[in-house]
Amino acid sequence: MSNLIKDILRTVTETLQIPTIIVLLILIAAAIFMIGSLLVEIFSDRRRLKAKIPKVIDDIQGMSSLELDQYIKHCGLLRRQKKALHELITRDSLPDNSREALARELLFEEQSHYEKVTKVSDVIARIAPMFGLMGTLIPLGPGLIALGQGDTRTLSQSLLIAFDTTVAGLISGAVSFVISAIRKNWYEKYVVGLETIMECVLDVQDREKDKKDAAEPVKAVKKASRRRMEPAIQAPPVVPPPAPVKPERPAESVMSEDFWE
Repeated sequence: MSNLIKDILRTVTETLQIPTIIVLLILIAAAIFMIGSLLVEIFSDRRRLKAKIPKVIDDIQGMSSLELDQYIKHCGLLRRQKKALHELITRDSLPDNSREALARELLFEEQSHYEKVTKVSDVIARIAPMFGLMGTLIPLGPGLIALGQGDTRTLSQSLLIAFDTTVAGLISGAVSFVISAIRKNWYEKYVVGLETIMECVLDVQDREKDKKDAAEPVKAVKKASRRRMEPAIQAPPVVPPPAPVKPERPAESVMSEDFWE
């Protein structure tokens, strides 16, 4: 019974050798693809990133929303940073709490995007050495059996497969680890810079709103003073209707009344 179980386990492990090699080839291809994407990112986005965060903060002070939008479009920030700032600037009519919530949501979206990009390289950096170790140990079993039987040819083939899979796993993991570390450093700076500019944009919009609110009472006072200075149109006096005139009695009737009395 024990021999049967051992034979089943050996069969299972031997059948995993080809899938392990296939996975390692896929990981090597993924590592090569990440190297190409990193180079593309360097020569595309990184070359466009010429804006200095302190200079951007100094430049946007005192700008209106329209001026802010035009400045962000033509400054040397990343394309994703410009898009997020445009979404925030164009909604300057929202209340203060709503604009702050929108800024947090936009910042969270950027963090999620960068985490998705680095998650792939993190996963490869972790699982590649594991599959490399599997590819090393699986062919050692038949190799040891061949060594006991004096079959050096089978032993050399097993050792060759073991060394190849180990190297493939280590190379894939090392490349992915380096790329992940580089990108995490970049993306952390991107997010911190975006958060700083968003806070400055919110401050500029708050000051602009305060100026508008302070200007409204002044306009109301000027309008009221203009009304007082305008000549009032007097309504014509209301003339009461003439009272009815009571007719006087003739003199004869007066005499007749005195007579009868």
